[in-house]
Amino acid sequence: MKMTLAYWILLLSFFLPSICAGIAKGGRRDYDNANPRDWETKLGGHRARAVAAMNNTFEALPFFAAAVIIAHQMGAAQGRLDMLAIAWLVLRAVYIALYVGNKASIRSLVWMAGVVVTVWIFLLGA
Repeated sequence: MKMTLAYWILLLSFFLPSICAGIAKGGRRDYDNANPRDWETKLGGHRARAVAAMNNTFEALPFFAAAVIIAHQMGAAQGRLDMLAIAWLVLRAVYIALYVGNKASIRSLVWMAGVVVTVWIFLLGA
């Protein structure tokens, strides 16, 4: 089996938490690599929200990864799978931007859309 667009999207998605971490750390010189979790608890504002977005993205990744892999194994229509994987990645990027930007209500709607897309990917192979 070749690397499909959906698989490439899956690979890219694993870098989303690092982008969030970069937002949290950006411009700060007091980052404590010896104790990063303690350092994160002292953040406020957009930096704290970036950490929360990072954690939520880590939580969403296994569900998305499983959906993509299972859809491939079940022989889902590749074009539809690729488009849904792109949609998921775009939704997660928007979700992160909304989280960091403190837009809680719309962020929740985008999060739900991401869950719906993930379930849809799962169901492609049914």
